[in-house]
Amino acid sequence: MPNQLPDFRLDGKTALVTGAARGLGRAISLALAAAGADVALGLRDKSADSGLSVEIERLGRRALPLQMNVMRLDQITRTIDDALAHFGKLDILVNNAGGGFTNLALDVLEHEFDDTLTINLKSTFFASQAAARVMKRQGGGCIINMSSQAGYAALPTESVYCASKAAISHLTKCLAVEWGQHNITVNGVAPTFISTPGTDDALADPGFRADVVERIAALHRIGEPSEVAGAVVFLASPAASLITGHTILIDGGWTAR
Repeated sequence: MPNQLPDFRLDGKTALVTGAARGLGRAISLALAAAGADVALGLRDKSADSGLSVEIERLGRRALPLQMNVMRLDQITRTIDDALAHFGKLDILVNNAGGGFTNLALDVLEHEFDDTLTINLKSTFFASQAAARVMKRQGGGCIINMSSQAGYAALPTESVYCASKAAISHLTKCLAVEWGQHNITVNGVAPTFISTPGTDDALADPGFRADVVERIAALHRIGEPSEVAGAVVFLASPAASLITGHTILIDGGWTAR
């Protein structure tokens, strides 16, 4: 008889988290380790580990900091190869690295457009492709992509970022359909404004913060990194084994309006 109780543990699993140095990437890496996974840390600057490996090891798991600037395809491929060589397998990929800029659509420059699509969409596609090749040989795996509520709501001055995150949510569906036959699940998470170093400056403006809190219609508060990390752990766990092609909105009700 199959187990009737959901399993949220990741014991014996190996994960790679891109953009792991701070904010959501750091929280996700620690949450995966706390659930039992060994974690390869994709870092834009390998020297920026800043004690994360030590924290993971204190949880009783192995950590592997790796140089991974996702703007460079050669570093994406090398990081996947290095994680596989070190741990012997790759069960979970979290495409967390991303970024953007603020500019009116009429004023967007070509390099801003290109850089945003490269760091958000192109890197997600090619990291997923490299990981899926490994997972196909292994007989399965789990890929989790970082979308955003910006992919579901129009945010003035962030048209290119919004478009790139919307594309990630749809890419997630496409990859899930193609790779399901290989027992690879592909899902996404789409957070609202989360209190991280990347949002601190914007949220320090009292007027902007008040507007954000008001728009988070149901809960009226800024999210914490652990609230995103919890959804990632769930999607990576056996408890979510029948979920694929979906993006979970972690937006406090923003898009429910």
